[in-house]
Amino acid sequence: MNGQPIERGRIYVAAPDRHLLLMNGTIRLGEGPRENMARPAIDPFFRSAALSYGPRVIGVVLSGMLNDGAAGLYAIKAAGGTAVVQHPLDADADQMPLAALEAVDVDHVASAADLANTLSELARSEAGPASPPSEELALEVDIAAGGRLGSRALEGFADPSALTCPDCHGVLSEVRSKGPLRYRCQIGHAYSAETLMANIGEIDEALRVAMRVMEERLTLVERMAEDARATGRAAVAELYETRAGEYRRYAATLREAAVLALRTSNFARDQEI
Repeated sequence: MNGQPIERGRIYVAAPDRHLLLMNGTIRLGEGPRENMARPAIDPFFRSAALSYGPRVIGVVLSGMLNDGAAGLYAIKAAGGTAVVQHPLDADADQMPLAALEAVDVDHVASAADLANTLSELARSEAGPASPPSEELALEVDIAAGGRLGSRALEGFADPSALTCPDCHGVLSEVRSKGPLRYRCQIGHAYSAETLMANIGEIDEALRVAMRVMEERLTLVERMAEDARATGRAAVAELYETRAGEYRRYAATLREAAVLALRTSNFARDQEI
């Protein structure tokens, strides 16, 4: 599929673990970083379509969780394309349609039963005027394709934040955009605010489990050291005491990480408010 010309009357499905991109009239399978913890992801696909085809693109956001698709649909609309959203009351999961409606001045809202007719009519209509794509749009499509980002290029369209990338633990920068609130690290991992908030919750739970396990190990090994001392096994006691010191340092590190995660979560919540 990679490099295959785009043909009329065909449906293309994204390959596993690759971003599906439309570039220069061909299909491109991008090896770039994940977006919203996913590859393939819908937003890079939408951006590539907006970059390559501008007003000829019709972007459709259907039922789904969180806000995948909202940023990409914003890019389609900004390039002169048409934005279509499934009616939230008709969707099994209304979060994606609602997020798209909040982020984009959509052209059509339709039920699943009406979407086929809506898209057929739109496909037969004339495309509107084109809007010149931004440098940032081209750069983000290149990132999805596998191009290197780097800190200097990131500074061109994003500002450093106090948040940490869940994938690589680097600093996240807030993308300067009128669209949905988004973040990228210099590696290129990208997150919407909603996805980042959900991921922070998962990290918090993992830290709590790790802290509990480490504190239980510390309690047990300290008790084993006391027992060894009481029974005259000095060498064994020293071994357990050394291990207890290691566990104590690990526990302290985990506590610091938990505090940082809590502060990050509060900061993200304040930004959302």
